[in-house]
Amino acid sequence: MADQQEVNLPPKYDPTTVEKGRYQYWVDGKFFEAERNPKKDPFTIVIPPPNVTGKLHIGHAWDTTLQDIITRIKRMQGYDVLYLPGMDHAGIATQAKVEEKLREEGVSRYDLGREKFLEKAWDWKEEYASFIREQWSKLGLGLDYSRERFTLDQGLSDAVKEVFVKLYEKDLIYRGEYIINWDPQTKTALSDIEVIYKDVQGYFYHMRYPLADGSGHIEIATTRPETMLGDTAVAVHPEDERYKHLIGKKVKLPIVGREIEIVADDYVDREFGSGAVKITPAHDPNDFEIGNRHNLARILVMNENGTMNENAGKYQGMDRFECRKQIVNDLQEQGVLFEIEEHMHSVGHSERSGAVVEPYLSTQWFVNMQPLADAALELQKNSDEKVHFVPARFEKTYLRWMENIRDWCISRQLWWGHRIPAWYHKETGEVYVGKKAPEDIENWEQDTDVLDTWFSSALWPFSTLNWPDTEDEDFKHFFPTNALVTGYDIIFFWVARMIFQSKEFTNERPFKDVLIHGLVRDAEGRKMSKSLGNGVDPMEVIEKYGADSLRYFLSTGSSPGQDLRFQWEKVESTWNFVNKIWNASRFALMNMNGLKFEEIDLTGKKSVADQWILTRLNETIEQVTRHVDKYDFGEAGRYLYNFIWDDFCDWYIEMAKLPLYGDDEAAKLTTRSILAHVLDQTMRMLHPFMPFVTEEIWQQLPHEGESIVRASWPVAQQELSNHEASDIMQQLVAIIRSVRNIRAEVDTPLSKEIPIYIQANDPEGKANMEENRVYLDRFCNPSELVIDTTVEVPEKGMSAVVTGAEIFLPLEGLIDIDKELARLQAELEKLDKEVERVDKKLSNEGFVKKAPEHVVEAEKAKQQDYMEKREKVKSRMNELKG
Repeated sequence: MADQQEVNLPPKYDPTTVEKGRYQYWVDGKFFEAERNPKKDPFTIVIPPPNVTGKLHIGHAWDTTLQDIITRIKRMQGYDVLYLPGMDHAGIATQAKVEEKLREEGVSRYDLGREKFLEKAWDWKEEYASFIREQWSKLGLGLDYSRERFTLDQGLSDAVKEVFVKLYEKDLIYRGEYIINWDPQTKTALSDIEVIYKDVQGYFYHMRYPLADGSGHIEIATTRPETMLGDTAVAVHPEDERYKHLIGKKVKLPIVGREIEIVADDYVDREFGSGAVKITPAHDPNDFEIGNRHNLARILVMNENGTMNENAGKYQGMDRFECRKQIVNDLQEQGVLFEIEEHMHSVGHSERSGAVVEPYLSTQWFVNMQPLADAALELQKNSDEKVHFVPARFEKTYLRWMENIRDWCISRQLWWGHRIPAWYHKETGEVYVGKKAPEDIENWEQDTDVLDTWFSSALWPFSTLNWPDTEDEDFKHFFPTNALVTGYDIIFFWVARMIFQSKEFTNERPFKDVLIHGLVRDAEGRKMSKSLGNGVDPMEVIEKYGADSLRYFLSTGSSPGQDLRFQWEKVESTWNFVNKIWNASRFALMNMNGLKFEEIDLTGKKSVADQWILTRLNETIEQVTRHVDKYDFGEAGRYLYNFIWDDFCDWYIEMAKLPLYGDDEAAKLTTRSILAHVLDQTMRMLHPFMPFVTEEIWQQLPHEGESIVRASWPVAQQELSNHEASDIMQQLVAIIRSVRNIRAEVDTPLSKEIPIYIQANDPEGKANMEENRVYLDRFCNPSELVIDTTVEVPEKGMSAVVTGAEIFLPLEGLIDIDKELARLQAELEKLDKEVERVDKKLSNEGFVKKAPEHVVEAEKAKQQDYMEKREKVKSRMNELKG
């Protein structure tokens, strides 16, 4: 037996014990704090700030895990990494939560007044910010808390004022009366992208408006009959022969009795409905534009809460939908409404409250988007300056939206948020916009509205780095940032706005890359929602399986840009993987014999297994690095998993037992050194995915440095690679697997010795197998092992074909000839498919011409190998058929 030592890894992996206290160790050690080191290249990721409306969900866990993986890798690769934490005040959402809490206490915000209400909102923020920080720690996020920001803190408030004033001075912010999206429940304006459209079963109400001169009527149809109370015209197309003679005449508005004009406008679609439309400039965006062209009055018939106002006459005080029912009854009684037609139509709903959005005439603040969008679109034409979308297809989504941009309504009728830096003179009505209030403040009143949450979030990549102080050291060193990780659902909301604001105010892109991921869905592919009750709390997953299992599942479970299905069994499978790593590490550590870092020696004589594992390690380092550098964590995880589970745990650990349990002290030192080296390098590669367990194992390995967090990223050491030895080892593994498979098929346990004959293709292959027969003896358990270029093939037995050799097991009495023929037939069909696949590839001129030479040569080698194996299988089948 090998010398064993005291190991602090318990026999069973327990994530709770492993993870306890580790995060605080990292934070106390300041391992996550950016250095602002001029000798290092900076690498910056600012966290997409979670809303202080509640606790983090599984989507947040996915998003931040990907960010943390990137920053941990870059820190290990020698970059001066800043992973900046922060949170968003989330105007509408947070105010709604605070108001809901107040309602439970029997109080409204108006009872408290603005200042007292804001105190309550700040209390809410502090409570939920502490929840979020606790969750960040459970996930193991390597955040630099010394630079944490909040979208309402003083520095960001200064940045917001600077941007608002500058845009106003450039006529890119203006105030005007427009039709906006109005949420009657939260009583605030919404931007276009805060409106979710749903197909709703509704109706077309067909009416006859009588001509004022009594000569007839004109037919119109509407889905919102309650708005007719605010009609100020009927419009027809100027070229419509049916109505040319009516243009300029008047109709009498039913119920109201007001006379309104028939106007001609090109906007009207002659082919739709009757070809005549009612015009309500205060309640429809298209009617608003028509009203402007014809100088029509704007009559608002609703209050902000969705009830009818004094302009609605006898319907005043009624809810808009109750009014609709009543007005339909009244119109039917008058004989004006002659048909109600079922109609499925798209209706806007507030993203936050779920209320049906009302197109509503209101005085609001807007951003003139066209010049900003044009500059951002121009930016994308320069490959050195543009923002790179990963996957690239999402750039089209971004460009399409920017090319069809509309002005952005930025004012919100809320108290929680950045108050608009505009004041109105109490007597003259003059507007003053500035970073500070007017000096004679007693004569001015500040605008009561606040800015859209996304206005401050759009500045996040640079406002968090102390802009507008462009001489600030953090801003100069860490901006522009390097990567943004976010979901495809907020490309319009956030990504686009950060790009055009950054271009306008810093003249640079806000980040080099945008890594886009999808949504976390349930096991059936459904979107997670409260109504379905299918949401997953990441903290529950961590409690059951640990943060490392959750992180590895989230980061390797899909390819960039795709949705991810959450499945408990897959998290459990990852937990099994961590257990495998734990057990292999524990074995290695128990057999280190107190090996110190300076005693690690990789120069000694190495077995073929040693050379193979070092070669495979180098290949894995190269592949994992290649894939993580292009954000393909799924592929990186696959290479890591295969190397750790198959190569290291299943094969090398078992083969290492031969020298470890032997008497050759030099061989023991080499094996211990290789175990220490391979585990060290593997833990480093795995660390960004599984930070807790890798730190625990690495701390017990011979190492230099305080924490794996600051250890260097592995680099392939080609002097340790031996591809010839690797090929030999792969052949030995294939032989051992084949023998084990045959034993399993005929129910012959490994403990029972059986004769094994191996026919090598050439003398060199024979020599290699003879030199390494210790592995074949140990893992195949032969009663007799014959290795030659020609062996006497047993008449009745089983066979297998591997690269460079055939294996024969004389199992007379244990084998069913028909079953063996069936197995060989299946093997033959499999090889036929492989040959056909490679032939097709190599006959494709495009592939042969475009693919690198080494790739083409590899395919030719496969073709030769498959063809040789196929011939040997055919030959063996003929022998058995006799």
